[in-house]
Amino acid sequence: MIETERLILRPYREADRDDFAEVNGHPDVGAWLSGVLDRGQSDALMDRLAGLMATQGFGFWAAERKADHRVVGAIGLLVMTDDLPQTGDVQIAWRLHPEAQGEGLATEGAAAVRDWAFANLPINELLAITAETNVRSQAVMRKLGMAHDPAADFDHPRLAEDHPLRRHVLFRMARPA
Repeated sequence: MIETERLILRPYREADRDDFAEVNGHPDVGAWLSGVLDRGQSDALMDRLAGLMATQGFGFWAAERKADHRVVGAIGLLVMTDDLPQTGDVQIAWRLHPEAQGEGLATEGAAAVRDWAFANLPINELLAITAETNVRSQAVMRKLGMAHDPAADFDHPRLAEDHPLRRHVLFRMARPA
């Protein structure tokens, strides 16, 4: 568990399924993730994330807002899969319900995850990726101290060639000295 001023980042619980499905099913969230997830897809994702947390000891944590104890999204770490550049490297990522966006929660939670990653994992750098047009996520990356690496930008292999989110940017941050 990771705690910040306004968030508790923790493993998923059965009681989180409704809130998680609401986040994953929101069209404003899906617009940046190549589509919304229905309830079955959201439940399957939560199960997969919980399994990764159990086997790896880290992952995509439920982001619980302290003020109302509602899960407003997910913030955490993912290992880059075989179909992505930088395979095997660790990336930091987030997704928040639109009503929890614009309050600095993504930056607050991601900063805590960044610090946890460098304190607990044997990694030399942390990566982040997003669609080239997702300037809000890129702003969070910059606030975290990450730098854009234009030479590492790529076309996301899981998106069709004409998909508007296909072009992705890659940001990186070296382990602090």
